[in-house]
Amino acid sequence: MALLRNENYTVALEVLPRFTDEINVSNTVRKSHLRLNRLQKNLRRECGRAIADFNMIEEGDLVMVCLSGGKDSYVMLDILLNLQKHAPINFSIHAVNLDQKQPGFPEHVLPEYLESIEVDYHIIEQDTYSVVVDKTAEGKSYCGLCSRLRRGNLYSYAEKIGASKIALGHHRHDIMETLFLNMFFGGKLKAMPPKLLSDDKKHIVIRPLAYCKEEEIAEFADLKKFPIIPCTLCGNQENLQRQEIKKMLNSWDKQFPGRLEVIFRSITNVAPSHLADTSLFAFNNLEVERQKSANSKQDESKLLNTVNLF
Repeated sequence: MALLRNENYTVALEVLPRFTDEINVSNTVRKSHLRLNRLQKNLRRECGRAIADFNMIEEGDLVMVCLSGGKDSYVMLDILLNLQKHAPINFSIHAVNLDQKQPGFPEHVLPEYLESIEVDYHIIEQDTYSVVVDKTAEGKSYCGLCSRLRRGNLYSYAEKIGASKIALGHHRHDIMETLFLNMFFGGKLKAMPPKLLSDDKKHIVIRPLAYCKEEEIAEFADLKKFPIIPCTLCGNQENLQRQEIKKMLNSWDKQFPGRLEVIFRSITNVAPSHLADTSLFAFNNLEVERQKSANSKQDESKLLNTVNLF
């Protein structure tokens, strides 16, 4: 009996580490699942709030969701598909990617992913990469020209399919970065609006992730294991202005927690009378109302005296 107990004890010692590892793996999976659900709820809530605040999506809309292969556009598509199932209105989603013919771009990744989740999609093939590299002066950023060419191709396709809304994956951090970019380098106080009417008045651009935090988007994309495609065009350039602004904002966020929330809130709480743009506020027409106020006090005094007579 003693030998039997010892043998069982030996077997138990051998099995225990494997059992412990299985428990640890199970706990890790459970925590990841809980965190994924929490992130999805947060992102869906903020996305839904932005859509409601700016009336981004309406009954019967065909929303053209623009995919770059980056984390932001993957998350935007995922959240919009989720909202589509539960929203009180009916709208359609059509995913679009612009293949700019960058060397090494994995052309199969997005089609395979979109087919796996059964989403209607189209790949626009246009060699804007060669144009951008050829036309951009040495040491200058590719982003400006690349963005204009990309936007032109997407607008043309949206008009072709009759899309009523064009959805881009810019988030709250992107909006704040653009605000400071325009202030520091453009001399303008403007950012990315959550909803925009194009210059030709033919397209409405929406940014459903406008209220969403970048860190939550990144974590959600990582947990969902989206097949991220890095940008090899501007990603190879050093000392980009936007990257410097991003570093500045991240530094502020670490040093002064909550500062970014306050900055973003300021974008939604503008007081034109306390800026200096004469096209937004009629500074030339300002007049004092001191005499009017004095006359009112005199009239009030006469009325009181009259009442006292009775």
